[in-house]
Amino acid sequence: MSADQMSIGEMLAATVPMARTLNLQFQETTPDRAVVSLPDQGDYHNHVGGPHAGAMFTLGESASGAIVLAAFGDQLSRAVPLAVRAEIAYRKLAMGAVTATATLGRPAADVVAELDAGQRPEFPVAIEICRADGAVTCEMTVVWTLRPNS
Repeated sequence: MSADQMSIGEMLAATVPMARTLNLQFQETTPDRAVVSLPDQGDYHNHVGGPHAGAMFTLGESASGAIVLAAFGDQLSRAVPLAVRAEIAYRKLAMGAVTATATLGRPAADVVAELDAGQRPEFPVAIEICRADGAVTCEMTVVWTLRPNS
C-alpha cells in the first residue's frame, strides 16, 4: 500500500461519521475476516454501565462493512455494496471494551460470479461480539448485496 492509500479502517473512519464518533478501532481487515473493537467509553454506556445496544449494533455492522470492502473492493467500479437487512441477538451482558469479528457466509468468488452473470447477489456476513474475557455477548448477521451500477 502506498503512502497515499488508506487502509479500509481508515477509509471507514473517514467516510462513516458514526464509526468515527464511536472511536471504532479496525484491528484486522482481510477478505476472510474483519476484527473491529469498541473501546469502553462512558458516553456510550447503557443503564447498566456497559456498551449501549445501539453502539454494539454499529460495531457489528461496521465490522461487516469492513469485510465487504476487503472482499469486494475490486468490484466498486461496477457495483455498490449495500446492507439489505440485519438481525442481532444479545446473549450476555457486555461490559468494558467489546470486539466484533466478521466472516463472510458465502465464497466471494460465488458472489462475483453472480454479479458477472448480471444478477444482484446477496450474501450474509456473520458477526460475533465478545467481551475481553472471550464471552460472546452478541451474535449478528448482516445480509449485503452488490447493486450493479447502471
